[in-house]
Amino acid sequence: MTKMNLTSAASRKATVWQPATITDIVARSGRVKSFFLKPSKPFSYSAGQHGTVRLTAADGYRAQRNYSIASAPEQGEIVELAIEHLDGGEVSGFFHNIAMAGDEIELKAPIGGHFIWSVADGGPIVLIGGGSGVVPLVSMLRHRALNKSNVPVVLLYSSREWDEMIFRDEIFAAEERNDGFKFVLTTTRDKARRKGDHERRIDAAMIVETLAKLPGAPAQCFVCGSNPFVEMAAHHLMDANVSPKIIRTERFGV
Repeated sequence: MTKMNLTSAASRKATVWQPATITDIVARSGRVKSFFLKPSKPFSYSAGQHGTVRLTAADGYRAQRNYSIASAPEQGEIVELAIEHLDGGEVSGFFHNIAMAGDEIELKAPIGGHFIWSVADGGPIVLIGGGSGVVPLVSMLRHRALNKSNVPVVLLYSSREWDEMIFRDEIFAAEERNDGFKFVLTTTRDKARRKGDHERRIDAAMIVETLAKLPGAPAQCFVCGSNPFVEMAAHHLMDANVSPKIIRTERFGV
């Protein structure tokens, strides 16, 4: 990520751990739940950023993880983290199997400005998400909607199965508003359910189709997902003559 100057008081404050209370938990798919957190000291953030949570066991052992923020900056002091339950994951396991509304965890506000977008940045923009990699992109879409922006945006979302799609109904509803947002869906282990959807991994042809839904060349491209997914998608974007200078990536896992 881009190196940031942390000399200001505001930046130093952003790196401080603080208690945050879980106010609600909402299932988004079989493996993903949204956890709504109320920090003791509300903070600002940008669409696309992630927050860091820390858990401390009775014996003093600590574990921390970064999770993308799904809420938009305009949605108030409650921060929504969409967390996927990973097999053997000690932190995700706690959230999915133990955490309840009213519990308190530690939260650190995000810093850095590499993977963020604001309506003031304009467009057109391309969003490409694989699995839970769609979460920060949803934050961008929510930010766009709450600002009543018509900046041209196309989202290409790859999900293994229809029922594993995160924020499915919300994305479909955004598409139906006909305000400049376009959507391309592909499922890699399931049959296509809608006309025009795909049932394969993202490939060069799908990238070309996605780009063609914009009224002009993209100003920025945001790609988020697993390491292999991001590498593949970025490669296809460059093969489609998209400059690597405008491709921003966020990746997790292996």
